[in-house]
Amino acid sequence: MPDGDITFFISDWYTKSHKKLRKDLEKGKDLGFPDGILINGFGPYQYDKQLVPDGITYQIINVEPAKTYRIRVHNVGISTSLNFRIQNHNLLLVETEGSYTVQQIYTNMDIHVGQSYSFLVTMDQNASTDYFVFASPSFNSSKFSKAAGVAVLHYSNSQGPALGPLPGPGESDAYVSMNQARSIRWNVSAGAARPNPQGSFRYGDITVTDVYVILNRSPELINGKWRTTLNGISYLPPSTPLKLAQQFNLLGLYKLDFPNRLMNRPAKLDTSLINGTYKGFLEIIFQNNGTNVQSYHLDGYAFFVVGMDFGVWTESSRTTYNKWDGVARSTTQVFPGAWTAILVSLDNAGIWNLRTENLDSWYLGQELYMSVVNQENDTNEFQLPDNTIYCGVLSSFQNDQAQRFKFSSASSTSNGCKTFLMALVAIAFGCFVLSPS
Repeated sequence: MPDGDITFFISDWYTKSHKKLRKDLEKGKDLGFPDGILINGFGPYQYDKQLVPDGITYQIINVEPAKTYRIRVHNVGISTSLNFRIQNHNLLLVETEGSYTVQQIYTNMDIHVGQSYSFLVTMDQNASTDYFVFASPSFNSSKFSKAAGVAVLHYSNSQGPALGPLPGPGESDAYVSMNQARSIRWNVSAGAARPNPQGSFRYGDITVTDVYVILNRSPELINGKWRTTLNGISYLPPSTPLKLAQQFNLLGLYKLDFPNRLMNRPAKLDTSLINGTYKGFLEIIFQNNGTNVQSYHLDGYAFFVVGMDFGVWTESSRTTYNKWDGVARSTTQVFPGAWTAILVSLDNAGIWNLRTENLDSWYLGQELYMSVVNQENDTNEFQLPDNTIYCGVLSSFQNDQAQRFKFSSASSTSNGCKTFLMALVAIAFGCFVLSPS
């Protein structure tokens, strides 16, 4: 058991507002280099007075010598893959996105947008100084010299401030990063939860029922506007939420016809869903024709990352798949000019979002939904809550939310206050429930 728990949220940071960034994307511009990297929302420690001005608030992590801490690291940025490391300390990888991994030591880890990892880190240094905690863009770091996130790891018996130079990740490029990603494997012997109750999951022996090769491309003009696509389709959100449309059997608001592969036709805007087979076993290959690393996330599921390589995926690429201990997770990276293959068991009924976590590509339409319907029994899916917000063609169903939380004037003042507070909590909780994950 670790002696403590430390969390790092690392992210890229832009000085432009989200509105200005959106306008740039709509004009066909890319986001460009970030203006900095934040660690837990704080700016960098003044590791270089020429680069970092006075007065910047930075993160200090206090630790005890000889203790071992579980360090959770999450990339919550917009579009930048980040390399994480701690000066003079090893990172023992133990978990990613809910799955125990084979425990391996890394000196640094590339963490792509939307990904999370847990490491065990032992405070085994002599504390002659403090130590740098460092997050920087993974590739072409020389171009990002002003975009370094630097925090301070402070031993209780430290004898002085952290000293440079900053710890480098070594030779970091897409090939090195891919080999690192391939080395992350599922711990099939750990006594922990599995995607099935038996404690193991032989996914390599399951027959695949559907295959989707999903190709993303750089932004292109569709109807005079810059859009991103998956298999030539840029997602068009309907005015009525998909789940409501399905619940009320509304026709014509979406189509269950998302293509298995890129079709020989012009790119278009559309509300096209994958028609998933309940209890089916789906193989998805993400092919990245863009110039940046893309991360893909699937709501409602953990999937098995079974392969990745540079070039174009072909049927023979399956011979390279890891069919035993590919890690189960919910977000995977796809390197530029490369592919990543995942396998997922469709045992969770509902309408689930599949999207890029890179917000620039997501904003321009690089997402889709997958419908999984249990035809025999739909009671395993949560029913619509009482505070469902109706809109689009169902807007006439909407009631005043406040009317649901009346309390009697005959109640005592204390009871009335309690009821009112409960109402506020219920409203707040309802907003969280209805927010997209």
